[in-house]
Amino acid sequence: MQTASTNICERLCNKSIREMSLLLNIPLTTVSGFITKWKQLGTTATQPQSGRPREMTAGSAHAEAHSAQKSPTVCRINN
Repeated sequence: MQTASTNICERLCNKSIREMSLLLNIPLTTVSGFITKWKQLGTTATQPQSGRPREMTAGSAHAEAHSAQKSPTVCRINN
């Protein structure tokens, strides 16, 4: 009995990055990125980031609130 991963490997093994991109209908840069990540880390899972995320300052909070007021995401529907 074959699993899904076996079928994918049979289709994609020994293919070029361009051929894989066309078969999977995924951009070439995405396929290349996954292959590079696999070669470097041995996995494609998301890795933890280094450092603490930046805290939002009062100025950036004000700018974000102002841009939300300027272009609201809710649209009015004309009847």
